[in-house]
This record gives sequence, structure tokens and C-alpha cells, in this order.
Amino acid sequence: MFVIALLIASVIMFIFLIQRVGMLQVNCMLVFTADQGRKIIEDLYPPLDTPPSQGSAELAHSPCLQTLLHRGQPGIIQEVDIPALVEIASRNGYAIELVASVGDAALEATPILRVFGLGSPVPEDSLRSAIGLGGERTFTQDPKYAIRLLVDIAIKALSPAINDPTTAVQALDQIEDLLIRLGRRRLEIGSFCDAAGSLRLLMSFPTWDDFLSLAFDEIRFYGATSIQVMRRMKALVNELISILPDERQPALRHWRERLEFAVERSFPDPLDRLEASAEDRQGLGATRRKMGIS
Repeated sequence: MFVIALLIASVIMFIFLIQRVGMLQVNCMLVFTADQGRKIIEDLYPPLDTPPSQGSAELAHSPCLQTLLHRGQPGIIQEVDIPALVEIASRNGYAIELVASVGDAALEATPILRVFGLGSPVPEDSLRSAIGLGGERTFTQDPKYAIRLLVDIAIKALSPAINDPTTAVQALDQIEDLLIRLGRRRLEIGSFCDAAGSLRLLMSFPTWDDFLSLAFDEIRFYGATSIQVMRRMKALVNELISILPDERQPALRHWRERLEFAVERSFPDPLDRLEASAEDRQGLGATRRKMGIS
């Protein structure tokens, strides 16, 4: 009976192991990473029609009372307790500027935040307790991290040792979805006020240009000689241009021009250049034709 019980337990553990191995497939990892990005976008950013926060100019005219420096072992800023910092600043009549961003490395003597105002310095322990440090970046409050990981997967797939542009195209599928969601959100969220409407905390969050640069720059560089990748990126940018609001258009048109320039530079053969310039969501699938164009 004991041997039979061990055999059954072994079979169950083997089944779970096979399921875990299946999760290591590249497509599963891409979807999991993008899911984390979708969650943080949903939680962090309000809809695009939300009025942007109005920061007071008083912060710029107040003297710097205190600068908090990192002490101890190096770490990564994983999370900021925004309500706690707003409450500390409001209680003392100060304003706080977070110098380091979520995802930055905190090294010895790295400036973390500055306190502006007149009066006595804030106890450092209360300020440090509002800054969550850890050994690596996390998705919490770090909307760029998911895109960063997806880009890393794409450019590794494009390395000469692997040469797998199909995986890069799959990563671009997930990147496109994240950019669509970001393009429909209000990204200017770095100013936090107290109940009276006074600016109490200023943080740095990525801009729309920052997200586009992260999403496109390295993949464009490492995939410049791949017809498949260039076609997919062309379709991605054109899709964003067609569905996102007007305020997102100038940056997208800039990237479309940069993609066209990359194709011109990377494909001296006219036929290759024509193929790489086509718009194709699968990279090397079916060339899309628009209504009214033969």
C-alpha cells in the first residue's frame, strides 16, 4: 500500500512538472509578462479624458530643506508609498520631490528624494519607510518593466546566435497591445496633492515618448536587416496611428519615418527594400491591402 501511494504521488508530481515545463515556452512567457504590464497600466493610469494633475509652482520657489541619500547595500527602488509621503509633507507643510524613479538602482549616497519648505527636517526613518527597496525590479508601479522584458526577449531572439525573428514578432504583438492601452491613458500622473489641493509630492513617470523609445529603438536597431521584423513594426506603427488620439500622433509619425529610414539604409536591393517596406502583422504573412487600393 505504501509503495502504491508513492507511485500515485510520483505520477501526480510528474504531471505538475510537465505543466510547469509547458509554462516555460516562449509564448507563455510573453503572455505572462504582458499580462503584468496590462495590470499595472489598468491600476496606475486613469483614462485619457481625465484632466491632468495641476502641480503648484510653489515647489520650485521653496528652499531645499533636506536631501535623503541611500545608505547601505545597493538595491532597486521597487515601490513608493505615495499616500505616506503625501501625508508626511502635508502634516509639516512641505513638498517632496522624488529624485529617483521606481526601477532605479539605489547605490551608496544616491539621492532618493528632496524635501522643500521651511522648518525642521523630517525624521529620515519615516521617509525611508515609504521607499520600498529590493534586489531586483518588479512590476509594481513600474510600467516600463513589462515592455523592457518583452524588448529583451525580442532582441535576444534577433541575435546572430539564435536568429529567431518569429519570436521577435510575437514579442511585438504584446508590445503593440501595451502601447494601445498606454496611448488611451493619461500618463501625466506625477503630481500628488493633499485634500486641500496643495502640491505635496512630485514623482517622475515615463512619458509617451519614453515608452515609444523603449518599445522601438533597440528592436529597430537589431532587427533592421530582418524583413519580417521591419514589416511587423511598420504594421504596428500604422495601427497605432489609425486608432490612437491625435495627441499621440506626432511621436508615432516620427517613428514611422525612422522605420522607413532604417529600411532604406539596411536594404540596398530595391526588391528587398520593397518587401521590407510592406505592412504585415505577421511579419511574413499576407500583405494587407486597404479598401480602394488595388
